[in-house]
Amino acid sequence: MSKLKTKSSAKKRFKITATGKVLAGAGFKRHMLACKRPKMKRQNRGMHTLSEMDARTVKQWLPYGLDR
Repeated sequence: MSKLKTKSSAKKRFKITATGKVLAGAGFKRHMLACKRPKMKRQNRGMHTLSEMDARTVKQWLPYGLDR
């Protein structure tokens, strides 16, 4: 049986916690920040937990997890 490939884009963008949850960086925080409210910029600082269905998709892209 051949090895499964990991999606390069997924290993750069997601992190898997010890409990198996998938963390992703928030969107809408890279440019055009002058027109966004301070609350939105504050809440988008950290990483957010993905929903169950999205996490399942990301785990398919990372068949062996992440070695970080």
